[in-house]
Amino acid sequence: MLELKNISFDVMVNGQKKEILKNLNIKFDNNKFIVITGPNGSGKSTLAKIIAGIVIPTQGQILFDETDITDKSITDRAKSGIGYAFQQPVKFKGLQVYDLLKIASKGTLSLEQACNYLSKVGLCAGEYIRREVNGSLSGGELKRIEIATILAKQSKLSVFDEPEAGIDLWSFQNLTKIFNSMRQNINNGTIVVISHQERILDIADEILVLADGKITMQGSRDEILPKILGTESAVTTCAKLN
Repeated sequence: MLELKNISFDVMVNGQKKEILKNLNIKFDNNKFIVITGPNGSGKSTLAKIIAGIVIPTQGQILFDETDITDKSITDRAKSGIGYAFQQPVKFKGLQVYDLLKIASKGTLSLEQACNYLSKVGLCAGEYIRREVNGSLSGGELKRIEIATILAKQSKLSVFDEPEAGIDLWSFQNLTKIFNSMRQNINNGTIVVISHQERILDIADEILVLADGKITMQGSRDEILPKILGTESAVTTCAKLN
């Protein structure tokens, strides 16, 4: 379980303090698929980076399985079982997909196991296992390879920051199928996805809405999603009337 206590994050802009996150208190239980959503600039990606250890909060405490990880580096958090997928997956010139999967699994992954993880994310293992993780791969291919590395790592907590960013419709449709499969096969772990997409929100167990650095709504999909869709419909109607 992940628990955030009184988390705030500030930055200085033109000599003035700007609050990005404001005193957040959140618990992420095990065996849950959680989607964090909200308007642009609400602090969603900053929150994801704080969980992963890329950004250190200005104040507050982070507990993972009841251990304080507030000051732990991204490497230490990865070792403790936290996986993070970037909006734009990192490319590694000269590094093959199989090498990347082996690194994620701490070097214990067989070729057969690596191929199995690629198959789970909808990639033909024979075609991709020896490919370099470089610019020759499309955005959708890189996204799926990154998800395969997180599967190979067997993370207790997997964080995906706007996984739909920069991929085409076909790749997005496959991405939602992968997430749905991951949700159905959660084994004492937690998946947190930052997303605006209704298809991803629709497979969530819980939805958390951020706006202006604060939690404005949090609850089950059945409770929160109708409120979000109702708000969007109201906004669209008002725009048409004006």
